[in-house]
Amino acid sequence: MSRPQNLVMERRGAAALVILNRPDVRNALNYDLISETEEALHGLNKNDDCRAIVLTGSGEQAFCAGMDLDLVRNLDADTSTDWLVRLKGLYEAIRWLKKPIVAAVNGAAAGAGYQLALLSDLRVGHAKASMGQPEINVGLASVLGAHIMEPFLGHARTVELTLSGRLMDGKECYHLGLYNYLVDAEEVLDKALAVAKALAEKPPNAMRLSKERFRIAGQAGFDNAFKVAERLQREAFYSGEPQSVAAKFFEKK
Repeated sequence: MSRPQNLVMERRGAAALVILNRPDVRNALNYDLISETEEALHGLNKNDDCRAIVLTGSGEQAFCAGMDLDLVRNLDADTSTDWLVRLKGLYEAIRWLKKPIVAAVNGAAAGAGYQLALLSDLRVGHAKASMGQPEINVGLASVLGAHIMEPFLGHARTVELTLSGRLMDGKECYHLGLYNYLVDAEEVLDKALAVAKALAEKPPNAMRLSKERFRIAGQAGFDNAFKVAERLQREAFYSGEPQSVAAKFFEKK
């Protein structure tokens, strides 16, 4: 049998649909999916026929559950830096897009998955599509997620979500402005595509320049957050906590 694709891409008129396709692990990110998604986004950024992008997850359970715990349990203090460098490459691919990207949050978006959704320009979700930053629950420092969500939520709520590790349901996400649109679960993808196609009709140069303004304004803080993350995650993995939590997860399966 042929191996399932980690990433599926479809054209929907002027929009490209990018699907994280690891439903058996709730579309969690491993190195293959990170690199394939980054490569796909770079390609779409250069493709003038593509005027907008929709990012979603395969299946109904999750948009993206964050980092694959099988990867986490095999990292250590030294290799954690490589993991973050790869993750930064994917995040930068989103931040440098010249065209709009809409996250169709079809299910849970946690950790790195939450960050992918927030890095997108707009988000469509449903009432049961929870989002949040649960890194503390698996022994990781919440650094990048805290940096990315603080402009949305302010300092006090960011601290609460970071230290509690709780997930917000879709209604709370919409109330807080994290979801731009809240629709029924079966309507998430169609709504995201409709939003993307409307954005695709905007003048492309004005779209590029408008997006560049947001990227430039946040670049210094973004780069600093990664430097801090390298040090703190190295300490986390040196302690052995993330590996221990991940190992216990697989023992229970």
